[in-house]
Amino acid sequence: MNKDNIIGFILIALVLIGFSWWNQPSAEEIEAARKQDSIAAVTKENAKKAQELADQQKKAKADSAEIAADTTALFYQAQNGTSKQITLKNDKLELTLDTKGGTLRKAVIKNYTSIDGKPDVTLFDGKDQQLNFMLAGKQENIVTQDLYFTPSNVTDSTVTMTAAASNGGSVVLDYRLGQDYMLSMSLQTKGLAGFFAPSYKELDLEWSDHCRQQEKGFSFESRYTGLFYKEAKGSTDNLSETADKTEDIEERLDWVAFRNQFFSIALISKDDFSQNATLSSIQDEKGTGYLKQFDAKLKTAFDPTGKNASEFEMYIGPNDFRLIQDVEQQSQFNKDLDLEQLVNLGWWLLRWINRWFTLYVFDWLTGFGFNMGIVLILITLLLKGITFPMVKKSYMSSAKMRVLKPKFEEATKHLDKPEDQMKKQQEMMSLYSKYGVSPLSGCLPMLIQMPIWLAMFFFVPNAIQLRGESFLWMADLSTYDPIWEWGTNIWGIGDHLSLTCILFCGAQLVYTWISMRQQRDQMVGAQAEQMKVMQWMMYIMPLMFFFIFNDYSSGLNFYYFISLFMSAAIMWTLRKTTDDEKLLAILEANYQANKNNPKKQSGFAARLEAMQKQAEELKKQRNQR
Repeated sequence: MNKDNIIGFILIALVLIGFSWWNQPSAEEIEAARKQDSIAAVTKENAKKAQELADQQKKAKADSAEIAADTTALFYQAQNGTSKQITLKNDKLELTLDTKGGTLRKAVIKNYTSIDGKPDVTLFDGKDQQLNFMLAGKQENIVTQDLYFTPSNVTDSTVTMTAAASNGGSVVLDYRLGQDYMLSMSLQTKGLAGFFAPSYKELDLEWSDHCRQQEKGFSFESRYTGLFYKEAKGSTDNLSETADKTEDIEERLDWVAFRNQFFSIALISKDDFSQNATLSSIQDEKGTGYLKQFDAKLKTAFDPTGKNASEFEMYIGPNDFRLIQDVEQQSQFNKDLDLEQLVNLGWWLLRWINRWFTLYVFDWLTGFGFNMGIVLILITLLLKGITFPMVKKSYMSSAKMRVLKPKFEEATKHLDKPEDQMKKQQEMMSLYSKYGVSPLSGCLPMLIQMPIWLAMFFFVPNAIQLRGESFLWMADLSTYDPIWEWGTNIWGIGDHLSLTCILFCGAQLVYTWISMRQQRDQMVGAQAEQMKVMQWMMYIMPLMFFFIFNDYSSGLNFYYFISLFMSAAIMWTLRKTTDDEKLLAILEANYQANKNNPKKQSGFAARLEAMQKQAEELKKQRNQR
């Protein structure tokens, strides 16, 4: 392993560290969040008082027989009634609708264990999630959350909710649950054509969700929880997952989704959500049982004549890439919804690697019924096998420089003065060419391996197949594996020590030690001094990794531990099986062949040598002047 290999590892570390720190809120954001919480608390208290006053006024109006306006409202009778629960269910999902408001009040995803050990996951319940439709009439407005609906056509998969008007018209909400995780719904008015202005073509929606904490690691789950949306003629985007954010979206939208780390709720409109949607994401504090408060104010097409219904679909289910692909085929809207973007597979290049390689390998291995820990080990072995030729090439480049070190030192010992360093570099580049050695040959293999490391950084924490799966001492591969918990948050560490994180950092130290030994054997002159500084940086890296990855999933830390352990084993094996004398004899033969006719360098090495010569020439010109 040469200097370029170390640079490659430093690049990996910088990307990982930078990404993790980028995901962490800044001091300004923390302060802003604190102020926002204070403002929100005051606003909430004021809103509570205002609501209490409004309730008192409403009750006073209802009790007063002298006020005739209440009794003349079009939906006066529908504003009074009794709340009843209607359940739709299949073998994967159980949904509860309330006749007060006519919309969902509870969603239970079956066959996934909850954070408290129950066999099902309750995604929301009660007032956690609210969907309110608002229709603006010429004289008064219709607000569905204020109405009591009468259920009909009730089965395990269907229900029709009707709110009757005094003129014989009605507002109808129709629901149909499919075989998987897709709920179809529609809103339609009947006999109310004269109630609306002729130009009225859009209804308003207010959709909110107080997102529950579903996993053990609050900070880690919150990092992967956010509000996502899909532009009708564009790509998928999301609000910040690490800071409070409210944003007005100018484009038309296919869908809006509230995503947990492993579960999502996505609301899809057949006729798109109109421009100027307002989306908001506010973070909760640890210990509340909630992660974030999501709000969406939307508009979509509405037919006031009642001939056509406003149609919607709602995906309520796990963030499983293949499953979402299958469920999306059930959509009746004939759109390219791209809902699988709810599964975080990384940035564009990393997502491409995970989408077209990692997923297929993962599906193939899980198809054998292996434990998920075994699957991670097998994936690591497969990736090591694929990258072994590149790793060996990198190692052989370092080995060649190691066996040539005495000759290089002898040939350049007369150029040890500081002012001779440029000449020394030129001399060494010439020797590299004559011996047929490329000092940069180890750089490309490392750069090729780096995207794989980063791709797994996104894939493993978001693979729902690892959720709740145990292996060896790890009770759940999707979250951290504490060997010690103390209940108080310590900056940079948290409230626990993760065993797999310690093993990962330990393996990083061992691999660094092996790499440093190999690097010292090949350094010449001033490079050896530079190596001492780089060596300290490399030994500090595992410590930085500990503070970053202590809160990450045990599955990811375990993968990195196994990967580094195997890398160290490969390096040790290559070192033991390399015959230095035989390698030196081959290099001497190359030298004799190229002595009088040096092999022309190409690519970056040739450009580097040309730049060195140009710099030397400029230096000479400055000295002459």
